[in-house]
Amino acid sequence: MTDLTDLPILSIILVTPLIGLLVVLFLPKHRNRWLQTAAIVATLIPLLLSLWLYADYDKHQGGNSFEETATWVEVPLNKETQASNGVTSYTLSFQYDVGIDGLSLPLVILTTLITAMAAFASVHVKKRWKAFYAWFLLLETGVLGVFMARDLFLFFIFFEITLIAMYFLIGIWGYFNRERAANQFVIYNGLGSAIMLIAFILLVNTAGFHIDQDTSSFIYSGSYADILRNLSDPSAWVNLAPDQTGGLNPFHMSAAMHTVIFLLLVVAFGIKLPILPFHTWMLKVHNEAHPAIVMIHSGVLLKMGAYGLIRFGIVLFPEQAKDWAIVLASLGLANLLYGALVAFRQTDLKLVLAYSSISHMGIVLLGLAAFNQIGLQGAVFQLVSHGLISALLFLIVGSLYERTKTTNLSELGGLARSMPFISGILLAGGLASLGLPGLSGFVGEFLSLLGLFDSQPWIAGFSVIGVILTAVYVLRAVLKTTFGPIEERYLAVKDARLVEALPMIVLLAFILLLGCYPSVLTDTFQYSVDSLFKPLFSLRMGG
Repeated sequence: MTDLTDLPILSIILVTPLIGLLVVLFLPKHRNRWLQTAAIVATLIPLLLSLWLYADYDKHQGGNSFEETATWVEVPLNKETQASNGVTSYTLSFQYDVGIDGLSLPLVILTTLITAMAAFASVHVKKRWKAFYAWFLLLETGVLGVFMARDLFLFFIFFEITLIAMYFLIGIWGYFNRERAANQFVIYNGLGSAIMLIAFILLVNTAGFHIDQDTSSFIYSGSYADILRNLSDPSAWVNLAPDQTGGLNPFHMSAAMHTVIFLLLVVAFGIKLPILPFHTWMLKVHNEAHPAIVMIHSGVLLKMGAYGLIRFGIVLFPEQAKDWAIVLASLGLANLLYGALVAFRQTDLKLVLAYSSISHMGIVLLGLAAFNQIGLQGAVFQLVSHGLISALLFLIVGSLYERTKTTNLSELGGLARSMPFISGILLAGGLASLGLPGLSGFVGEFLSLLGLFDSQPWIAGFSVIGVILTAVYVLRAVLKTTFGPIEERYLAVKDARLVEALPMIVLLAFILLLGCYPSVLTDTFQYSVDSLFKPLFSLRMGG
């Protein structure tokens, strides 16, 4: 077997969708089958490569098993000087730095899997196929880059690529109020990006540097490794004199500055998650975007918010995260209960699933707020599990709408008679969403709440109410759709085609795999959780 460390495997995964994009651009615009085939192939290759990556990943290493780095742009910051620490020049460096660890690898696989399945679901696209698949493949590159980037500037660029691609995918191929949904999406997420950029600039200016002994240069960059090292051991640099830093380090990383940056990151990534009250834009997207795009949005893009909060908020600022643990837990509880209660009142299946996503993201926050190994592993597991389940359910919603032209629960019913396969998959997806043992939803919820019971038992106790409510609204929606009397016009409706059934089966198979054999996932990120959150665990033991 080829040693992947000898190949730029991460760059190959990133570039493959872009190559597919170029192929799509050269194909005739009226050949929708050719365009769809090219897009499916361009998404299947990264999926196979990511699974190969998983097979070759050293789970016991904990850190980056694969990393690829190259200097992108270097900008001299001032004239050469002679500082007391031997530094003679100062440089701002932009790096192409990508890598994976046990935290990002499951999300990379999730991205490639759901994007490939969404490519199959795109059979329902009716217009402008070339433009659709071009933006679609660009979106995949952006999301993969977010989970691989190890440089703050590079992370920001990939993050913005996802916003641009999603804006057009929602605004052109969505439903009746698609333009309004696209505008709300870009306004809210653009605000989050602006806040994130401010936090990143502060991080780079205060902790993003190292001294290159070979060139006697003081290098500022967005290197995540530099920032993590400097924040973990500030004694080595906090008292540097102005002549040692070129006068470019005006902020001392006081406790107040730590708190400011941490809160900026919480708000920035909380909008993406989303955390109440920054959730209204997400409802519009889930209701108006094309089902194939909602699969990616709900299944992957929401996870970017949680990933950013973990990677940049909690890992870089463990003391502040511990101090604000009760706030994060309270926000998680609010998400969980609010989403469940409002989902129960909805009459549209798409909105039921949209509020369900808000509720399940609350469980992720609760797992993070536990600040112990079990809770944090539960939060990461819940990210992957919810991604699979929500993608499956929105795939089914797209198939139902294509046949019935409605997702209103009062107009559906009895569909198990004419569509037994789709109805059966819908029931299985609903049971996974409510946390039935043996399916992936149970594992994520169980681990998150188990960890929370250890640290904040009162909030964990109230969270159980949300879990019970989930069963109520999920079963209500599924039963109203599949059982009861059926309208005569639905009797002749055909069941799933192969191109629809295949992704449904694949997603459900992964849900069953993680539910019956969760160590497939937990073994991957266990050592990374232990290493990344070691400072946080030591604080908790000491506190």
